[in-house]
Amino acid sequence: MCEYVQNSGFGPRIISSEASDLWNSNWFWTNQFMLEVIFHDRMKKYKCLTNDSLVASAIFVPYYAGLDLRRYLWGFNTSMRDSSGFDLINWLKQKPQWKTMWGKDHFLVSSRIARDFRRKSDRKSDWGSNFRFLPESKNLSMLTIESGPWENDIAVPYPTSFHPSSDDQVLQWQNLMRTQNRPYLFSFAGASRTRQKNSTRKEIIRHCQSSNKLCKLLDCNSVGHECDDPLKLMNLFRSSIFCLQPPGDSLTRRSTFDSILAGCIPVFFHPGSAYTQYLWYLPKNYSNYSVFISATDLKLGKVRIEEKLVTVSKDEVASMREEVIRLIPRIIYGDRRSGVESVEDDAFDLAIKGVLKRVDRLRGSDL
Repeated sequence: MCEYVQNSGFGPRIISSEASDLWNSNWFWTNQFMLEVIFHDRMKKYKCLTNDSLVASAIFVPYYAGLDLRRYLWGFNTSMRDSSGFDLINWLKQKPQWKTMWGKDHFLVSSRIARDFRRKSDRKSDWGSNFRFLPESKNLSMLTIESGPWENDIAVPYPTSFHPSSDDQVLQWQNLMRTQNRPYLFSFAGASRTRQKNSTRKEIIRHCQSSNKLCKLLDCNSVGHECDDPLKLMNLFRSSIFCLQPPGDSLTRRSTFDSILAGCIPVFFHPGSAYTQYLWYLPKNYSNYSVFISATDLKLGKVRIEEKLVTVSKDEVASMREEVIRLIPRIIYGDRRSGVESVEDDAFDLAIKGVLKRVDRLRGSDL
């Protein structure tokens, strides 16, 4: 992971002789597990920081929960996986700030899904840590790339590779996405997940391959695939009208935000992939920016992807694409390293505003 820590967690800068200046100045090889580093760096530059916890509306805990857990996920017993989280909670609850609201005004960020911190037993074979099951941890709010049914976990966007440093750069990118030629009706970038029974992805790949060139497939199982290359992914998505976003190892995917960034209308197969997740970021009326196809209907042969998408009118496509492009500023993490306030109301800004409203509500309920 070390190479991805550079540039405040954005990773190495992308330099391509084939790309325009817009690509070369704002694009990075960003790893999704760097969200904790990216968020911490942005927090250090946040304009409303205070050193006086007595006047603070909320308290940020710069604990890299996901990166810490990653070191011990494979080959270590549960005690090792749990130790850092246990130590953190014991340290926090001894601080005077904790006693103000017993941790309800504290929040942290995780670059892993919420389920990774909710192991239910101490069997070594069970996945993850028990961090979020610790009694005091339940009071903390955790911003995470994928939440679950727990009220104290809030989903925020996966980091993409686009980190603009000004609103003008965002506008340039949005305008570029409005003028793209999109020869493919739909596309899919991903692997089949052969170990999963009744995999939705298997059906999607089959539909794509039999679509008579309506679909473009980037098979991440193939030898020499380029699924980790941001330029290749963007070229695929910005050549497509619709981008298929089925569940993978979990319900959500970074690819959802890559497709939004490319002005490609996402197609979901499970409500938990977006609709019940990113409530601070995406419109409540999901039909304004996406298409939903039931995974069950797909597997039973009741719906064909190309037939469903062909029925969407040109006017509907234009309206949905414009809504997707308008979402771009909300789902990116801007580059504030120059110290200049820019890219207002990006993913970081909306997360902080959401946290402050949440803490204010919890504070009121405790009175």
